[in-house]
Amino acid sequence: MFESEIGYSGAVVDGEWIFRLRRHRLRPPHDDRFPDVAEQAEQCLRNIREAPREAGAGCGDIVRVRYILPRADDFEPCWPVPRRYRGDTRPAATMLAAGLIDPRVKTEIEVTARKR
Repeated sequence: MFESEIGYSGAVVDGEWIFRLRRHRLRPPHDDRFPDVAEQAEQCLRNIREAPREAGAGCGDIVRVRYILPRADDFEPCWPVPRRYRGDTRPAATMLAAGLIDPRVKTEIEVTARKR
């Protein structure tokens, strides 16, 4: 809904670069399947994994990650989640505390990957 209403893409492939934003997908009117921040981060990364794979890359090709959470204190419980997806890859990373469009959304994750 937001992609068409606001005018953006959840994933863009430009040559060897892949840009992907993912938040926990909420299904109206109420979606409380993943109330925990770590569960939402897990779902975000499952969703993120799709775009690089479709473009011929994998989670090991991620070079930058941006974590966005309304509460900075919620970041630490998420730490184990990205490691399960990236393995030994250590991309540049930033965590931002910012308001998100829906109070039920506890995290958004944005990645940049480079096909090798």
